[in-house]
Amino acid sequence: MARKMKIGVVGAAGRMGRMLVRQAGESVDCALAGATERPGSEAIGQDAGMLAGIGEVGVTVGDDAAAMIAHVDAVIDFTAPDATVMHAELAAQAGAAMVIGTTGLTDSHREALRGAARHVPVVVAPNMSAGVTLLMALVEQVARTLDESYDIEILEMHHRHKVDAPSGTALGLGRAAASGRNVDLDTAARLAREGHTGARPRGEIGFATLRGGDVVGDHTVVFAGAGERIELTHRASSRQLFAAGAVRAALWTKGRKPGLYSMRDVLGLET
Repeated sequence: MARKMKIGVVGAAGRMGRMLVRQAGESVDCALAGATERPGSEAIGQDAGMLAGIGEVGVTVGDDAAAMIAHVDAVIDFTAPDATVMHAELAAQAGAAMVIGTTGLTDSHREALRGAARHVPVVVAPNMSAGVTLLMALVEQVARTLDESYDIEILEMHHRHKVDAPSGTALGLGRAAASGRNVDLDTAARLAREGHTGARPRGEIGFATLRGGDVVGDHTVVFAGAGERIELTHRASSRQLFAAGAVRAALWTKGRKPGLYSMRDVLGLET
């Protein structure tokens, strides 16, 4: 019997961290082999499975990320940008693959992740859902097919506790649309509108952000033309699908060469 891939989860006591622990702990293809939290967390010393609601798994939450990462095959990280970069550097040193669902990454963060990817496989995606990954591929294809007479607007809604806006997924959809149009998103994006804005510029990629309640994540990309409108929508009803996608990505890294990958690579959508 082949050895199960050993998975480590950083930020294991957070909302997503617990779901990742549950997904890895219940998977038949991998084993939860490590879990950490920030120093001072009340979760330190507790069984990760008990925190995640799946019973004891024999993995105690620690606060030494370097020690944990040194003993796993892959690390899953849904924490914060600066912490993610630190964990990626540790993974590169230890030879562990990295799966990153952290949002809010800046260009400097991405550059640091590219550095880690020279040594180990690194999968980075603003959304680990298979459905959202397919949506991004469709958005790129539609944007490539339709000319600038079709205006592109991206609408997203999340729960009241989300701290970044637009969401990482919305920005990922924007990058897909910009790639299809062969334009730079930073130049084409209109992240918000207020006051007397004037007519909508041709070629603009607009964003609208809604926050409220316990919405897991709704995203719609609108292509509005003269006489017709195309809307592509994904609605997530459970965060567990993000955890399932992350574990799938971690398993996919087994045997892969070092490099920076996306969920499109994991799903075989890249040619």
